Amino acid sequence: MDVVRQGGCGCGEVRYEVTGEPIFVNNCHCSQCQHQTGSTSVVNAFFESERVTLTSGKLTEHIVIAGSGGPHIMVRCEICGSALYSHYPRMGRLGLGLRVGTLDEPGSVRPDAVIFVSEKMPWVALPEGIPAFEQFYDFREVLPPERVERFKALLARSKR
Repeated sequence: MDVVRQGGCGCGEVRYEVTGEPIFVNNCHCSQCQHQTGSTSVVNAFFESERVTLTSGKLTEHIVIAGSGGPHIMVRCEICGSALYSHYPRMGRLGLGLRVGTLDEPGSVRPDAVIFVSEKMPWVALPEGIPAFEQFYDFREVLPPERVERFKALLARSKR
């Protein structure tokens, strides 16, 4: 039986459910994530889009440029503007990066990797026991085989 997690925005208008475990979870310290969130980093749990169901509220979309130069679509609560998830160019709309901080129990999800530590704030301490990378990493070297296969399948679908 798949785990079902709930989450929502800051004002409570938007609520969602996400089914199953993420494909992968990154704690990103790149300067773009810092700028877009107004924080030192962001933790995104990547899922197939069909695993996330909006249960209440309305969403808006805002396009910024991703590190790849393609469109990074940020999805927010229409009322309070809380960022809930993003669609990134590599996965298109078939996948999304869910902001772990919007989960009702954000501690139930642990990062697989800390990325772009070359751009982290100098006073930020990295967590013990989680692989950290100067930039990005080869997902095949970090994730278990079943999650690698899910990611490959998602990328193949997004190229159609």
